[in-house]
Amino acid sequence: MGAVTTSPSSPEPPSGGPAPSVDVVLPCLDEAAALPWVLRRIPPGWRALVVDNGSTDGSGRVARELGATVVRETRRGFGAACHAGLTAATAGIVCFCDCDASLDPSDLVPFVDEVRSGAADLVLGRRRPKGRGAWPPHARAGNAALSLLLRRRTGLRLRDLGPLRAARREELLALDLTDRRSGYPLEMVVRAADAGWRITEHDVPYTPRTGASKVTGTWRGTYQAVRDMSRVLQGPPTREEVTW
Repeated sequence: MGAVTTSPSSPEPPSGGPAPSVDVVLPCLDEAAALPWVLRRIPPGWRALVVDNGSTDGSGRVARELGATVVRETRRGFGAACHAGLTAATAGIVCFCDCDASLDPSDLVPFVDEVRSGAADLVLGRRRPKGRGAWPPHARAGNAALSLLLRRRTGLRLRDLGPLRAARREELLALDLTDRRSGYPLEMVVRAADAGWRITEHDVPYTPRTGASKVTGTWRGTYQAVRDMSRVLQGPPTREEVTW
């Protein structure tokens, strides 16, 4: 198992002070350039949990300086980073958002409202590309193929398996997610569907990311993500260690 530790210099709510109403998990691998834009858009009263998954560009330091709580996950993998953030969260509602400035965390506000009101158990963002290069054709094709496989497996008619999402923390933990690779987001949806969750989807702007993509920016990365997610649909996910 990878070590998960909160940085001792990370700002935490003062003793007796208000707890965060929402925790936003931000898996991070070398996103120092994008962090200022992302963290400025965290809604007031919410807490940013930046999960440093082995960055070498000072992302953890930048995040701390900008007021985020930093969680360190030594085991590499997108799912490992996401789950480390989930287990470190304390708020009743937990959101997930990429840390590359392609998605705006302030768009999560209506997602949280929907979960809090009881209208939905899991709310997902359907990415709508804005700007050239926001969503490469090969990545879009891979997502469409997985959406079709998901429909056959669960009956859900989702058009995207994007990373922007919100749900209640205790219910997410009860799903007992085990994938620590690129299949983590899909496993969350599959297990939620199997548990009878009400799952909704809403359009969100999707803009070109800051820096180089670790997954959808390359054919190899997209292939790996599709392979990992297909494995989730076919059987129990693995706990293999991989890079992003």
